[in-house]
Amino acid sequence: MTTYDDQNVFARILRGELPCEKVYEDEATFAFMDIMPRADGHVLVIPKTPARTILDIRPEDLSRLIVSVQTIAKAVKAGMAADGLTIQQFNESAGGQVVFHMHVHVLPRWDGVPLRPHTGQMEKPEALKAHADRIRAALGK
Repeated sequence: MTTYDDQNVFARILRGELPCEKVYEDEATFAFMDIMPRADGHVLVIPKTPARTILDIRPEDLSRLIVSVQTIAKAVKAGMAADGLTIQQFNESAGGQVVFHMHVHVLPRWDGVPLRPHTGQMEKPEALKAHADRIRAALGK
């Protein structure tokens, strides 16, 4: 198994070395807007503990993560007035993982609206903030 790289982008976000549009935080998890969203309101939920994939995260940390994913999913659906959700989690390069810190994608979905392709194009900060504001309001934060 490959070792965890504490210089990955999500570890740096957790340490405050890189900016993000935070949506939610508790003692075990952190949620923020994806800067290259495949849908408006695309949120990433990560554990605060170092874990590379679902294969090496401690079961107790995974349990806390999935509880936060559910909390965020409810807020994303309500805040973005979505018809449904797509929840995604990728492991290793062959599985589609790009950042090697365990993370879960929460994507709001609307009937008849396809996901945008992952082009690497960054969203404008003001759009990310507007979506985050809607989601935070649904969280009551």
